[in-house]
Amino acid sequence: MMEKEKVGEVFHYFTKAGVAAINLTDSYLQVGDTVLMQGVTTNLTQKVESMQVENTPVQRAEMGQSVGIKVSEKVREKDLVYRVIQD
Repeated sequence: MMEKEKVGEVFHYFTKAGVAAINLTDSYLQVGDTVLMQGVTTNLTQKVESMQVENTPVQRAEMGQSVGIKVSEKVREKDLVYRVIQD
């Protein structure tokens, strides 16, 4: 069983760019974190390779910010985003 911590929720998916826009409602997120995105039809686990806040690359974003991260498959609005806790 993997441990996870909720960081936020997807509020938009940019189809052409393959980017998920995420509101960080519960915690921070940083490059190198492994995220799990879950929803009704979504179950995606991947590493955060890069992240942007208002089209500017950042290494870390804090709770309350909105970020864009590139994703390997389609995600949907209202999908929950978790950081996977590594032991």
